[in-house]
Amino acid sequence: MKNNITRADLDGVIHFLASDDLRLTQAQNVQTFEEEWSAWLGVRYSVFVNSGASANLVTMCALRETRGLGEVIVPPLTWVSDIASVLECGFKPVFADINLRTLGMDVDEILDRVTRDTKAVFLTHVLGYNALNQRLLNELETRGIPLIEDVCESHGATFNGRKLGTFGLMSNFSFYYAHHMTTIEGGMISTEDHDLYELLRMLRSHGMVREAGSEELKRKYRERYSDLNPDFIFAMPAYNVRSTEINAVIGRCQLKRLDENNKRRTENLTIFLQQLDPERYWTDFDTTGSSNYALTLVLRRPDPVLCSNVMVALRERRVEFRRGMSGGGNQLRQPYLRKLVGECEYEKYPKVDHLHFYGFYIGNYPELRPEEICDLCAVLNGL
Repeated sequence: MKNNITRADLDGVIHFLASDDLRLTQAQNVQTFEEEWSAWLGVRYSVFVNSGASANLVTMCALRETRGLGEVIVPPLTWVSDIASVLECGFKPVFADINLRTLGMDVDEILDRVTRDTKAVFLTHVLGYNALNQRLLNELETRGIPLIEDVCESHGATFNGRKLGTFGLMSNFSFYYAHHMTTIEGGMISTEDHDLYELLRMLRSHGMVREAGSEELKRKYRERYSDLNPDFIFAMPAYNVRSTEINAVIGRCQLKRLDENNKRRTENLTIFLQQLDPERYWTDFDTTGSSNYALTLVLRRPDPVLCSNVMVALRERRVEFRRGMSGGGNQLRQPYLRKLVGECEYEKYPKVDHLHFYGFYIGNYPELRPEEICDLCAVLNGL
């Protein structure tokens, strides 16, 4: 990967630090970044936090506060914090295998696992691909089950021309190093629901009522708890996952060139998939509306020899890669889940297990040149 932070971003920080009446903790730039992000995404409300993992955690906490505890359907191919947030907030994770064309959960698998105890479907859009289809949206609406979207790896990807992150009750984004855009560390929660927005603002900052934007909400708490200092009313146990003005300044700078960077990333993926040998590697990804995060390399068939040769060739040429795809592969093989679901549960999810051993992703960034991609594909095709 390559660092997304440019000289222009750093100059923006320097200009901010040179200003008078300086406040570094969460203040006006955070609020402005939230407003600009909401306008870019196409939602009413957004809440900036200190990481994508914190966005996951606060989202699940808000779901618990509003819907109560139960089951949440989650993918075995995702970043650890999605599943960890479900566990930490007291929900039971229920897993659904993936669709190899989208790398997201298979719709039939999701719907087969819906029960009376299902509180949400927590869907990850993996590495820039869209995991939604209309049947899933229709069924969830009919059954009254909220969709939570993890868009941490898919900024700007679309379904039916509409940005991912605008379909769910809440959506999460990450601004970590080498993502589509970065704030050094950072994350965002977006929603159309005003009551959830107020709740998220409080959950971000210790559960303090003063963090809410609604004067009416604050008045109700002051009147009900008149024995408390109105500046220190804690509505629920929560966290401190605020970010800073510096992170927000970088985010505002990066957002200005996000669309152009996304276009270049997606062009890189198109070249990569067109050049790969489809007899050896999986090239049948559904790229409709995709906004690529990293180049996806999957062996078409289980082949330990080819897999080993791929890794040797990439290392010899100093091409950075990650084996196992998003999050290190099948999460059900990880120690934290084996202790919970059993040593052999992963065997029930063969598609994600194929990616665990025979799937890789390779760094993609706007400055990556087409000839570099073609040279890499020539090496891979010759193995």
